[in-house]
Amino acid sequence: MTKEEATMNLHKLIFTNNACYKAGRKITPKGIMVHSTGANNPWLKRYVGPDDGLLGKNQYNNHWNQPMDREVCVHAFIGKLADGTVATYQTLPWDYRGWHCAGSGNDTHISFEICEDGLTDAAYLDKVYNEAVDLCVYLCELYGLTEQDIICHCEGHDLGIASNHADVLHWWPKHGKNMDTFRAAVKDKLGGSVPDKPVEPEQPGGKIKAGDLVTITGTKYYGGQTIPAWVRKQKWYVYEVSGDRAVINKNESGTNAIMSPVRVSDLAPAGSAAVTYRVHTVVKGDTLWGIAEKYLGSGVRYKEIKTLNGLDSDTIYSGQKLKIPN
Repeated sequence: MTKEEATMNLHKLIFTNNACYKAGRKITPKGIMVHSTGANNPWLKRYVGPDDGLLGKNQYNNHWNQPMDREVCVHAFIGKLADGTVATYQTLPWDYRGWHCAGSGNDTHISFEICEDGLTDAAYLDKVYNEAVDLCVYLCELYGLTEQDIICHCEGHDLGIASNHADVLHWWPKHGKNMDTFRAAVKDKLGGSVPDKPVEPEQPGGKIKAGDLVTITGTKYYGGQTIPAWVRKQKWYVYEVSGDRAVINKNESGTNAIMSPVRVSDLAPAGSAAVTYRVHTVVKGDTLWGIAEKYLGSGVRYKEIKTLNGLDSDTIYSGQKLKIPN
């Protein structure tokens, strides 16, 4: 037993009645994708079943270990047992293909869901966050991965391997945490101390910020993938910045939009630029039609928002950031 197995409250209840398990498709894990459930229900019994004596009875019997109307499953859930303690339940063999991100990440990434509460309980977040760190350390050691191989669903979308969901960045920053702090915690437990970030010389034009026009001086995306030469030759607008992570969007001419994460330290200002769109953070009750009415003067123009954000459906989620045409 590894140290992380001993630290985690790890249980196993494989979803043998779920379509993903029955399909029996295998993957070679290349990374780990962190999700959160998007519902105010921190109890594991909502998703994991049947009751093993620790989970508690799900009176609606709507857990995922049964035939469903869609092929959906993750490899593990983190949340509360019936007695209120936090635990991890493995629900698929780690090398089985799950369906968790509506993209090619299903073929490469181990996935787990953290059961959300009302997003305001810092003590609960600390517990599930630390449990998730231990789970990722265990999986990294098991499959020879590093902290750089860990992303959340939102980052998966930035990389083009997942659908446009906000998790977990609609929740963790409320309590001073993000994926960079998470990866740092995993790295620390893997045995590598996190070095102090070198002080970068002040760039001409000052700190990189959303809306800036930049050139790319590095050769790797934030997740480690090689940046194509044609991308590095162009100038790009910055969509958002968080710590040393920036997302670049449209090129200077507006002919390409890639929504890809890079390190801020690998960017250089290319001249002043005006923001070509506004950003709206989705709240409960928002619809694309209503957002279009608010910003564009007519709900009929909602398709412009869909096109600008690359949305395949009209479904949006609390915490999701949407670009609004000027």
